[in-house]
Amino acid sequence: MSDRGTGLAPSRVTAILGPTNTGKTHLAVERMLGHASGMIGLPLRLLAREIYDRIVARRGASNVALVTGEEKIIPTRPHYWVCTVEAMPLERTVEFLAVDEIQLIADPERGHVFTQRLLHARGREETMFLGAGTAAPLIRSLIDNVEIVSRDRLSTLSYAGSKKLTRLPRRSAIVAFSTDQVYAIAELIRRQRGGAAVVMGSLSPRTRNAQVELFQSGEVDFLVATDAIGMGLNMDVDHVAFAGLRKFDGRRTRWLHAHEIGQIAGRAGRHLRDGTFGVTGEALELDPDLVEQVVEHRFDPLEAAEWRNARLDFDTLPDLLRSLTVTPGVHGLKLTEPALDETLLRRLSKDEDVARVGRSRGAIMRLWEACQLPDFQKTTLDEHGRLAKEIFQALTGKRGRLTDDWTAPRFAELDRDDGQIDQLSARLSGVRTLSYIANRPDWLDNAQGWREKTKALEERLSDVLHERLTARFVDRRTTALMQALNVRGDAIAEVADDGEVIVEGHAVGTLSGIDFRIDKGSSALEDRALRHAARQAVTPEIAKRLGKLAADPDEAFSVLPDGAVLWQGVQAGRIIGGEPFSPRVRLLGDLGAVAARERAERRLEAWLASEAGRALRPLRRLKGAVENGTLKGLPRGLAFRLLEAGGVLPRREVERDLAALSQAERRTLKEFGVRLGAYAVWLPALLKGRGRTVMQAFVAGEPWRPRETGLTVLPNPAPSARLLSAFGHLAVGRVSVSVDLLEALAERNAKAKGRLSDEDLAALGVKRDEAAMLLGRLKPTRAQRPDKPAKIKVDEASPFAALAALTAPAQPAAKPRRRRQRGGAR
Repeated sequence: MSDRGTGLAPSRVTAILGPTNTGKTHLAVERMLGHASGMIGLPLRLLAREIYDRIVARRGASNVALVTGEEKIIPTRPHYWVCTVEAMPLERTVEFLAVDEIQLIADPERGHVFTQRLLHARGREETMFLGAGTAAPLIRSLIDNVEIVSRDRLSTLSYAGSKKLTRLPRRSAIVAFSTDQVYAIAELIRRQRGGAAVVMGSLSPRTRNAQVELFQSGEVDFLVATDAIGMGLNMDVDHVAFAGLRKFDGRRTRWLHAHEIGQIAGRAGRHLRDGTFGVTGEALELDPDLVEQVVEHRFDPLEAAEWRNARLDFDTLPDLLRSLTVTPGVHGLKLTEPALDETLLRRLSKDEDVARVGRSRGAIMRLWEACQLPDFQKTTLDEHGRLAKEIFQALTGKRGRLTDDWTAPRFAELDRDDGQIDQLSARLSGVRTLSYIANRPDWLDNAQGWREKTKALEERLSDVLHERLTARFVDRRTTALMQALNVRGDAIAEVADDGEVIVEGHAVGTLSGIDFRIDKGSSALEDRALRHAARQAVTPEIAKRLGKLAADPDEAFSVLPDGAVLWQGVQAGRIIGGEPFSPRVRLLGDLGAVAARERAERRLEAWLASEAGRALRPLRRLKGAVENGTLKGLPRGLAFRLLEAGGVLPRREVERDLAALSQAERRTLKEFGVRLGAYAVWLPALLKGRGRTVMQAFVAGEPWRPRETGLTVLPNPAPSARLLSAFGHLAVGRVSVSVDLLEALAERNAKAKGRLSDEDLAALGVKRDEAAMLLGRLKPTRAQRPDKPAKIKVDEASPFAALAALTAPAQPAAKPRRRRQRGGAR
């Protein structure tokens, strides 16, 4: 088939063929820039964006257009066009035209598009096709006067055999053939090797570029990808490892062909640097004959190019369907299997609504356009067919376009950046669909406005997706440590007096006590090296501080209610368990010698046990009395239950024991600081000052906290008795109430003889129904009345003396004592 069939003047047609890493794409770009105008078609949107950015850097944005299905950047008078192969605007005439990865003429899904470009797309002066050497015989048979130029690989490629994922060399790309497998491998590498970048064809260019930058900069040494990296994406990969050798090609799961393995493995090595390939994970060792084919770039030539009739008949639906089945009648071309657009067309042609509208030539052309909408979201055929039908009905309706009422709710559904990786990826796929529609100005009202909105949303979701991928699959601290050998040993690093860590004049983190916190840095290799140097500077300082911490007196330490243990006013550890008198503390940070860290932890635990002994003296005395037998009988049982509950018990639970106590036993308990109230039995000293702080520090791990005042509804399940005791509370039904409030309520209720006034309720801070509920649930019996409070001596000169006299209860008049008569009556 000659160039005369294209309707264009003959131009020089060259096929630059060879394995990967031969500089074919680079050559085409240089040739194009040597012409006044040019167009290049690339197989992936990602690659198109990469080439576009490269040309913009050299010629300026005003001279370069980018055209893909989902994105169009077209300045007023562009000289150069960078496109996906399907989106090439062939109606525009250019001096130079190139199509990359031309061997895809044999691809079952997209091959007919590449074949159409091979047969009919030409530049006025020069046309260039780039691809694998397997396409040479077929191109020669289909194109008259084509010049075949074979190029050799610039570096050697060798087979390295099978390696475990955890033993792969640095700068490796691991290739998998499903999203789940990509994520699983990336997660394993994060745990074992510090982190990995993730590259898949479904990622937006912005996300993909950000992930590649993680790898290119050296922040991570591993890349986990699908076979998208086989299509010309240029990265500094030294080794390619196949995690599988089977893929789903859209119709079935099959073994990879030898030339596909060669295309992907060929990404190892760059320019003059040699590369290796192998297998990993569950992939079987490659057959020696297959290895030989890949290493020597010797593959079976393509037998035929996929072809579909480009001259479609739109007179009627049957005519259109018939024209799609026309055979090529040319040796080397074969009719392609029905693609998604043809399958949709055949389904919709049987729809009564579509058939009724689709009778005119214009309507049939609109139907074909709607059927060519790509399925970015990978939905079911029925769902994608419904979308195509909606578009067709809108295009053939009264308005002739999709309106904002159709677009706005779909956009709003996607306009959110919460969720995890899969949800963000799904939204990005939905945005790609809207972007494709918005780039059809004949389809949509306000197309320019929607293009801007979808582009902005895609960029925002892409950035968030990159952050989520990095957060999930990159452990930056571990990665930095893994790269220790690559860091300069003479980096200037110091720790300032305020704890700021400075490396080479840059602040990279803060040392607080013994905890070093690294500032979030960029992903550049240089920045990572600086951060590692910061750790080198910090480690000696931390060793010095650990020694000082272990030797400091008790005055240097304190504890907070949230469980933090402070050293010199800065948190050094956290309570992680144990009892107040035998605590367990974990030291902050991870730097310092193991022995020094253990000594520091033991010092914190020793101080905390000592502090608990001082702050919780009544509890310690009671514990000692129970353990050494000082308390016996009923008092010992009550004390044991009090210790178990953390210092506060509901009186109702021990009422029978209290009723059986003798006066001597009550005095004994009182001597140990135990107070017997109307509603509670408790150790008041634990609810104040340092005692309260220490008690609360040991329940810091429980999330629930009661309110400062009034009643607090209890969660389900209810908090532990120790947590309630630490805050001086009791559980009454479904609420938590402080012991002080309950005892004050009992006292006021007794004085008011069961008729609490509004003033009483206001002073207590409770509502009448709350007070009634509490009194009803804890209605005291005669045996529950509190012990009389001890008389407190008040200094007569004190200003509170008068107040004490006014508030003291009135004493009944003393009855005269009758003298006892001796003997009988006189």
